[in-house]
Amino acid sequence: MKSFDLVVFGEFFSDLVFYRLPDRPRLGEELKTDHFLIAPGGGLATTALAASKLGTSTGIVTRVGADASALPTWAEILNQGLDVTACEVRKDAATALTVCIAYKADRMMVTHEPINRNLEDLLDKEAVQRKLKRARHVHLACALHHPKKWFPILKSLREEGITVSADFGWNPDISVNQLISIIKYCEFVFPNEHEACAVTGTKSALHALEKLSEWVRVPIVKLGAKGAMLMSDGKVYKQPALPGTIVDATGAGDAFNGGFLHEFLRGSQWDDCLRAGNICGSLAATAPGGSQGLPSHLEFAKHMRLLKAKR
Repeated sequence: MKSFDLVVFGEFFSDLVFYRLPDRPRLGEELKTDHFLIAPGGGLATTALAASKLGTSTGIVTRVGADASALPTWAEILNQGLDVTACEVRKDAATALTVCIAYKADRMMVTHEPINRNLEDLLDKEAVQRKLKRARHVHLACALHHPKKWFPILKSLREEGITVSADFGWNPDISVNQLISIIKYCEFVFPNEHEACAVTGTKSALHALEKLSEWVRVPIVKLGAKGAMLMSDGKVYKQPALPGTIVDATGAGDAFNGGFLHEFLRGSQWDDCLRAGNICGSLAATAPGGSQGLPSHLEFAKHMRLLKAKR
């Protein structure tokens, strides 16, 4: 018996989010706003929280500083019931911190994260390896540096029948060939349109999806306000996002991942997986920070019924 439906491996951040600014920030000037939030950030926290709130048994593997016990962001992770066994606490470094500036539908971020260097070293720990193998599905919410570090554990997970997905972002420091060598072990990848086109060298989301399908069994491309699409066995599936006012798009893509994986782990059809991702991603963007707008199980079910009724 597996202990978790989902285990997410990646970087944890405390996000300081400034939003509803009166104007675009400019160097040399000061802007004031009444709208400010401190929240868990990064792909690991948002993906895990999105899935967990919908009822998916979820654990995380990450690294935090000795200051984590005093951080409201880490307290929120614990209060939401995410399993944090096998996470590493470093006494010689501070937990990663990001300042997010959200203006209209766009955002800018500045991050301090020395603690996340060589995060792949966690894979050497027996406790981490055991935790990953207790999952039905493992999601990688981090930049995929150092491919040689990843190969043994990814191969082992595949042999155990554990499916894997990744949201690798766009990292110009890693070659496409290196990236392919890692993501070929994945069931899914979750790039946005810009990342997908950059990685594949194509000029449209559809062409990027087709190229990604040569490397991954079921590639997904997130299209922001236009929703998302995937390809499976040569067939393209596409579902729209929910309408709504964007307050802060930070973390919306990671919220999509959590909703999608929740529905996948329930054995749902691809269209429903896309709908689930779009619900979580769209609602996340209506509130500051990636996790504050995430739907409850009841709210999620209501939106799923409405979307299915429109098909």
